Amino acid sequence: MTSNPEPVVEDGIEYWNNQPASYDGVLGGFGTGSLPRIDALGSRLFLLSLFPELCTVSSALRPLEPANQLNRRTRALDVGAGVGRVTADVLLHLVSDVVLLEPVDAFVQDALSRARSSASGGPSVSVTNSSEGDADNSVQEHRKPWPGIADQSKSVTILQGKLQEFDPLNPHRVRFWDRVGYQPAKPLDEIGGGYDVIWCQWCLGHLSDSDLVAFLRRSHEALHKDGGKGRSLIVVKENLCSDNPDGSARTVFDEQDSSLTRSDKAWKSIFNRAGLRLIKEQVQHGFPEGLYGVKMLVKLHLFLF
Repeated sequence: MTSNPEPVVEDGIEYWNNQPASYDGVLGGFGTGSLPRIDALGSRLFLLSLFPELCTVSSALRPLEPANQLNRRTRALDVGAGVGRVTADVLLHLVSDVVLLEPVDAFVQDALSRARSSASGGPSVSVTNSSEGDADNSVQEHRKPWPGIADQSKSVTILQGKLQEFDPLNPHRVRFWDRVGYQPAKPLDEIGGGYDVIWCQWCLGHLSDSDLVAFLRRSHEALHKDGGKGRSLIVVKENLCSDNPDGSARTVFDEQDSSLTRSDKAWKSIFNRAGLRLIKEQVQHGFPEGLYGVKMLVKLHLFLF
């Protein structure tokens, strides 16, 4: 594999600290077109193809019968969550409770504001976002309330911290900001309870190979183990560069945000080192031309094999 500089955590955070806390900011200027909708729809369909028990819409092909449902609340972890886009547009439509982890101050505060506004029953609003001192390039963004928060049928817990030091089962090295929506009778009972879905999108490039392998191993340990009922999953949705001409793994370092883009073989090498087994992969279609290819890859915890 081609040798590259390793990502520097502080440099990456500094880069994102200078981006607007908005969909447009976290999506590199593609937040107001079709990309967010296409991305969210592709993610939901992909997750449902692997975890149909999360489906909430009855159909002739799959009636919502008790035998097809899980008899407990479902949990997801959204890491590198930015302003909560995946939490709001993908995960809250399918699971009961989401834990959101993000290191960037402005993004955390924006996610917190969105969540609390949803809890208070606030209506959809249009807001203008721009970088500090750059009003000429402002962007209008339409914000909808997060599903299930106002009626307290669902919840979001907002944490601030870095993936390099985050343990999903023992989240002690992070800052807790709030939990909005559904409140369990014994909140502490959820700590160490595991997750049905751990969603990692457009953030793992900020981890070195060794940090990424360690994080994936910790994530594996944090998957919900309920005797095989359901399908606890780690989902990685990331940009991919091409492999080297000789077919070997390749990575590309971006100095601007101190991140790595990995090729397909590079990702699969990481999964093997982490002791995970790839069970499904799918290319995300419908994105604007000129962007890296994006692939969704899913690992299942090993005791089911």
